[in-house]
Formats: sequence, structure tokens, C-alpha cells
Amino acid sequence: MSNHSSSSTSDFILLGLSSNPWMQKPLFGIFITMYLVTVMGNVLIILAIHSDSRLHTPMYFFLSNLSFMDICFTTVIVPKMLVNLLSETKTISYVGCLVQMYFFMALGNTDSYLLASMAIDRLVAICNPLLRIIVTVLRIPSAAGKWKAFSTCGSHLTVVTLFYGSIIYVYFRPLSMYSVVKDRVATVMYTIVTPMMNPFIYSLRNKDMKRGLKKLMDRVHS
Repeated sequence: MSNHSSSSTSDFILLGLSSNPWMQKPLFGIFITMYLVTVMGNVLIILAIHSDSRLHTPMYFFLSNLSFMDICFTTVIVPKMLVNLLSETKTISYVGCLVQMYFFMALGNTDSYLLASMAIDRLVAICNPLLRIIVTVLRIPSAAGKWKAFSTCGSHLTVVTLFYGSIIYVYFRPLSMYSVVKDRVATVMYTIVTPMMNPFIYSLRNKDMKRGLKKLMDRVHS
């Protein structure tokens, strides 16, 4: 401690994903690409929803808010990580750590509430009008018919599984199962990968979103 300046005692050292100096620039390239894809993909989702009046429904209102939260959520984490990957001093100040953790927890909880609200919206949309839908769908003889019926919730179930699954693995598993590598991978999954994948999952599996994105592209090119 005597070899450190007095200001360093108020900083935290960030271990990062790897201490190997040769890995820093490749990791920087990977994560800045993922961050840019996350921002652009979620911005497209927001613009597509707001530009198409047919998407002005509760489900897509929640989806546009989820996209906005995903942009904010990754922005709390990724820029600082990118700076540290190219910096020799991988530290964060005490105040900076408190601010980052506050927004990380606040935005993460908001993401969870939005996903729960979207799940309730899908439950109401399916169960109320379509008098025990799961039993009915299972009685459909054709596989194509079953797939079409279940696809209403398919996108949301995929997102929920990725987001909640990785969080549960990180925070709810026994200490005896702790692994530094697996813990870091799971953390990257719900902080970076899931927000990046959400636009693709919702747009590629949803005909309404495809139509909205096509309409947005047509407006841009016209």
C-alpha cells in the first residue's frame, strides 16, 4: 500500500474478462461491434413501431420501451468496459462505481418488469379470447398448425429464457458451483448478448415487425 498514491485508495480495480494483454484489442473489437449492433438494432425497432400506426398496441408499446431500456442498460456497462480494454489502468472511482451500480440495478429491474408486463399481455391476448388455448393447440393434428398457434409467444419466451436464465445462473446457483469463467460468460450474456439479440428475435419471428421495418426502410429510401 505504501507504493500507491493516496488517490488510488478510493478506486476499484476492474479485473475484466481477461488479463492477457494480447486479448484486449480483439475483445475491444468484438464488444464495440456488439454494442453498435445493439444500439442500431434497438433504434430501428423503436422507429419502426412509432412509424407504423398498426403497431400502436400495448405489446409493441412495451417492446419499444424494452428496446430503449436495452440501449440504456448496455450503455451503462459497455463504454466503460471498452475504455478499460484499451487502458493500462483498469480502475473505476468509488463514486463512478456507485453511479454505475445504481443505473445498472435500476435499468435491469426495469427490464425485468417490462418482460413481466409483456408476458401478462401475451397471457391475456391468448387465454381470454381463445376459451384453454394450450389444450386446444395440442389437439391440432398438423405440426404446422401447432407451430402457428404457439408462435404468438415464441419470441417473448426466447427473450425471457435468455435474460432470466443467465441472471438465475449468476445469482441463484450455490457457491459450490461458482466458476469465474462461467460467471463472466453468463454476465456477458444478460448484459450484452441479450440486448443485442432482442431486435433480431422480435423482428425475425414477427410478421408485424417485419412489415413495420419494411415500411420504415421504404420511407428512408423515398
